[in-house]
Amino acid sequence: MFDPATTALLRAVSDEVCEDVSRHETAARTHVASRILEAATNGDSSPEKLKQVGRAALHDAPTMWR
Repeated sequence: MFDPATTALLRAVSDEVCEDVSRHETAARTHVASRILEAATNGDSSPEKLKQVGRAALHDAPTMWR
């Protein structure tokens, strides 16, 4: 469980990384959020590192167009 500040950071990073992803692309958004959460659980707390992880996950995220 994360403290409120960390939870807010994770949400902000996820929102920023997925800003150009449709709200209907739930698989892609879930994939990105999962990877960001995994990185945070493993000790990565830098916003820049979490954004980097999120962008990499977005690149590999499943989409309905592939």
